[in-house]
Amino acid sequence: MPAGSSSKRERQYEHIKKSAQDRGESTGRAKEIAARTVNKERARSGESKTASRTSTQDMSSGRRGGQRSGKGSQGQTYDQLYEEAKRRGVKGRSDMNKSQLQRALGGKS
Repeated sequence: MPAGSSSKRERQYEHIKKSAQDRGESTGRAKEIAARTVNKERARSGESKTASRTSTQDMSSGRRGGQRSGKGSQGQTYDQLYEEAKRRGVKGRSDMNKSQLQRALGGKS
C-alpha cells in the first residue's frame, strides 16, 4: 500500500488479498489484484494524486462484482482494451473497434 493510506484502505487491501488467495490465486497475483482494486477505489474517491480515465469513469469494482468474469462475459471494456493496446504499442488502435482491439491483443480479452 502507498505511504499515507488510510486504515480503511489497508483493511480493504488485506480482505481482497485474502479473498483472492482463498480462490486459489498465488500470493503475488492476490497482492496485484488487491493493490489494483484499492488503487482504483482511491482514484474514484479522490484520494490519489493521479487517476486514469478508466479508473474514474469505469464501473466501480464493488458494483461490478463478477460481471466481467466467467462464461459468456463480454470481458474488458473498450477503454480497458484501448489502454492495453496503447501500453503494448499496437499500431492503428485508434481506428479499431472493441472486437478488433480484442483480436489485436490476442483474442483472450
